[in-house]
Amino acid sequence: MLKLSIVLFLVGLAACSPPVTKTREQIESFRNFLEKSRTEHGVRLSERMLANPKASAWENSGKFEGDIILDDWQVEALVQQYSGARNAYIWPGTKWPENTIVYEFGEGEFDDEQKEAIMVSIRDIEQNTCLKFRERRRGEFNYVKLTGRPDGCYANVGYWYDRGLHIMNLARSRPGQGCLTHTTIVHEWLHIIGFFHMQSTYNRDDYVRIMWDNVWPGMEHNFEHYDTNIVNNMALPYEYTSCMHYGPYGFSTNGEPTIVPIRSFEGVMGQQEYITEYDWHRTRRHYNCPGGWSKEINSDADEQKVNFVEGQEVPYDE
Repeated sequence: MLKLSIVLFLVGLAACSPPVTKTREQIESFRNFLEKSRTEHGVRLSERMLANPKASAWENSGKFEGDIILDDWQVEALVQQYSGARNAYIWPGTKWPENTIVYEFGEGEFDDEQKEAIMVSIRDIEQNTCLKFRERRRGEFNYVKLTGRPDGCYANVGYWYDRGLHIMNLARSRPGQGCLTHTTIVHEWLHIIGFFHMQSTYNRDDYVRIMWDNVWPGMEHNFEHYDTNIVNNMALPYEYTSCMHYGPYGFSTNGEPTIVPIRSFEGVMGQQEYITEYDWHRTRRHYNCPGGWSKEINSDADEQKVNFVEGQEVPYDE
């Protein structure tokens, strides 16, 4: 996920960079790819996991970048940025009002044990950030609908006042497995909170190499990266071990890596075992939580889990 928070405004290449103009065919191909990612294909997550068992459940969920549901305006914004258009397309504010996420469990979607796994993720976010969660009140228009369809783990990105129903789907399984592992649930919440994936950030080519020959044909656009007008690193380092980073095998057609680090670091790229302190810190900064813009890392336990490059802690991305 980019450590990227979906910021408040969008596209057009950065003014400091020359535009990279694409052909009409390339632009239409990208638009069609984005539109296709919003189509219901009826493919179960279990089928995709069989096809690429080395990828995570959210990488295998069949949406944009695996698990992101796009709105019409987001498609248009991404297409304009991809095309190199210099005309501004405003990416609206996507923070939840009053730092509060409103949610509702779909009727009959989860049993009590599954609901509790989701509630544990909510409590974890509340404990580590200034965000709050509450159940939807009757008549409220904007809220997150929690569903358990079998096609994967996926969510909308950020809050949008005209969206109404914000989707977060977690394919039903035993808690601790598939979409109901703790880190995966938090990963989807972080999309709802406003983050894309880590490897989509503007400077990712300084840190990873995409192995195009190993990418499943037709899935190449999942590896696009976006300008600072769309994504914001919150002045924090690129983090291989973020729970919002692709693992090595996302969208692999042959079982070989599709994304490889080009710098040394400690840990596992795209690990799904824990939420890093930088994952929390990005969230605190995005919502201007008290102390969020401090350069201190709060948890001594997590200091050993944050990203290191060539044996040294990565400097802040000012």
